[in-house]
Amino acid sequence: MRLLDANVPNLKILDCSLRLFVIPLSVVSIWLTVTNQQDNSSYGKLEFSNLTGLKYMVSTSAISAGYALFAAVSSWVRCLVTKAWLFFVSDQVVAYLMVTSGAGVMEILYLAYNGDQEVTWSEACGSYGRFCSRLKIALALHALALCCFFVLAVISAYRFFSKFVPPFLPSKEGEEERT
Repeated sequence: MRLLDANVPNLKILDCSLRLFVIPLSVVSIWLTVTNQQDNSSYGKLEFSNLTGLKYMVSTSAISAGYALFAAVSSWVRCLVTKAWLFFVSDQVVAYLMVTSGAGVMEILYLAYNGDQEVTWSEACGSYGRFCSRLKIALALHALALCCFFVLAVISAYRFFSKFVPPFLPSKEGEEERT
């Protein structure tokens, strides 16, 4: 138990660092997505507001950045640190939201690069290459923030479940002696 007590300050620093690292990743991802637009003389203007999946990713990134800032500050407030279940649940929810928004944008990028022949959609990145390139960078930053939240979810799960003592199970040898 002594070894775990020595690592708790390092765990707290890692936790806070990851939360602070998520903020610029999310902000840059939002900025790249919101300012992403490209005009094509043949097909018209394409911007992020035309695609619902991109709006969802922007919203999720904003939620994750706001929550990361709140949680980083809260992790140093003594009355909130004792609420390990709050961080556990919140980290799980934010991680799952980020997974769903990332999957939505990956689908958009897949269709933009490959199209869908069954419904006669052609690929769009040939006409909107810069838009697709910026979207790939935004998705990569979103994925890095998601990786941080995966680690944060594991840390918060460790903190939450380490508060419980496993149940005592009698040994098999003790049962044999009694019979």
